[in-house]
Amino acid sequence: MLEEIYIENLAVIEKASIEFTDDLNVFTGETGAGKSILINGINAILGQRVSKDIVRTGEKKAYIQGRFSGLTDECMSKLKELGLSAEDGKIFLSREINSDGGSTARINSRSINVSALKEIGSLLVNIHGQHDNQILMSPERHIDILDSYADAGQLLSDYQRLFHELQQLSREINRRKKEQAGKASRMTALSEVIAELEELDPKYDEDKTVDEELEISKNSVFLTEAAYAAQMLLSGDDDTDGAEGIVAQAGKRIESAGEIMSDFAQLYDRLDSVKIELSDISSELSSLIEKLDADPQRFEWLNQRSRELDKAKMKYGPTLDDVLETLERSRNEYEELSGSEESISELVKQQKRLLTETSLKAAELSEFRKKAAERFVSQVTAELEFLNMPSVKIIVDMKPGKLTHSGMDTIEFLISANVGEEPRPIAKIASGGELSRIMLALKSVIADKDSIGTLIFDEIDTGVSGRAAQKIGMKLKSISKYRQVICVTHLSQLAVMADNHLLIEKNVVGDRTVTSIRTLDFEQRKAEIARIIGGDSISELTLKNAEELIKEAETLV
Repeated sequence: MLEEIYIENLAVIEKASIEFTDDLNVFTGETGAGKSILINGINAILGQRVSKDIVRTGEKKAYIQGRFSGLTDECMSKLKELGLSAEDGKIFLSREINSDGGSTARINSRSINVSALKEIGSLLVNIHGQHDNQILMSPERHIDILDSYADAGQLLSDYQRLFHELQQLSREINRRKKEQAGKASRMTALSEVIAELEELDPKYDEDKTVDEELEISKNSVFLTEAAYAAQMLLSGDDDTDGAEGIVAQAGKRIESAGEIMSDFAQLYDRLDSVKIELSDISSELSSLIEKLDADPQRFEWLNQRSRELDKAKMKYGPTLDDVLETLERSRNEYEELSGSEESISELVKQQKRLLTETSLKAAELSEFRKKAAERFVSQVTAELEFLNMPSVKIIVDMKPGKLTHSGMDTIEFLISANVGEEPRPIAKIASGGELSRIMLALKSVIADKDSIGTLIFDEIDTGVSGRAAQKIGMKLKSISKYRQVICVTHLSQLAVMADNHLLIEKNVVGDRTVTSIRTLDFEQRKAEIARIIGGDSISELTLKNAEELIKEAETLV
């Protein structure tokens, strides 16, 4: 329940602290006193949209805080999910609204985004205002009302999961069919790319290998001459000793000296190593000379191969790796397109199976709604009879149709306003007062289905008077036995039912208008009820009448 709300600088309300009881709380006051502002304040801490214009003129910000207790398990679970807790089973919801725009939301003094505040608020309070009657005027909303009454949440969720899967599968099939339409030309293009690159048959880094060999081949004469000259200088010829012979001669000169002096022996060993290294170099040079023997056919092939690889890189590159990736990607896509017909066929089979499953679940949901509709009509009719509408009959018009997000049913509430009249859409025949009572009847039968502890009715009595208004008051009193009810009214028939009667009044203090809110005792209630009945001219007779109405109300429920 909402235990207390504190409001500061909200429109004409400068400061107000309001305590509520857990039964029927009724607000009354003259038109324009600020009753709608109070509802706006409650909406603000429930996470609803607010405007900066609601800040009291001349002030920088408005502040509203509500204290709630008796939290449900669902609410406690949601708080835990948000990383919050409730000390002593109570939480504080607050909202700060800046005059320059923007607002700050808090739960237990911790800043939180407005959407999270709204999630918690929806589990604490259900507000019914005059605009809610428009739900009855919108047939597409009637299915939600019936599902809420029937507690069809799990069944509807199971159906919607299947329906969503069916939609996704259908979209995938349509996508593939569109692709199929252009498949032939695409496959032709891919086959040309594959044939071209398979004929080329490139290898990783082949372009580098070919270019290196080609560069060597182009300079084979120069390289051969260089190798031959170097080899001659090392090995010599018939007339001249090369480096190898000279080193060998130097070794022989100091070989015997090594027997006398060890330093010569070490130098001899080093010269011997040099001789071996020079001989090895000379041998490798001879091998290079043989290898560099120019092959005109090989040279021509290298030139041709280099041009072919460059052409492929220009077309599919810029690198040879890109060319190879293009070949692999083209093969994969061609294979996928080749198997697309078989793939679509399999998806269509899946679609048929899923359509059958979804249709069966829709039929189950529809049957569930039909049974619930019978109970719904019976209970709502009983409520309408109590609310002084004994001749009104409500009918749930269910028609089967195509599968939609809500199932296979089209649902609209019809009413017969008088005995013998054909049922017709509510929007066409219900008056404002009838809409208010029908909505109250719906709220009454649905209230048992949820765990929301506080119901707020903002002028639920619009368009009614007399006995009908009294019945509305009795119904609110009845609901308040198991739910906290907060009601804003301008009728004495509802006000006299209050367990906690609060007066909203507007006064001029200095040069400013100030709205105050106070709880009335018995004598003050008499005066307020008398004002509602007779206006500003309050006589002993109207006071007496007011007292009798208050006492009579205590015996009605």
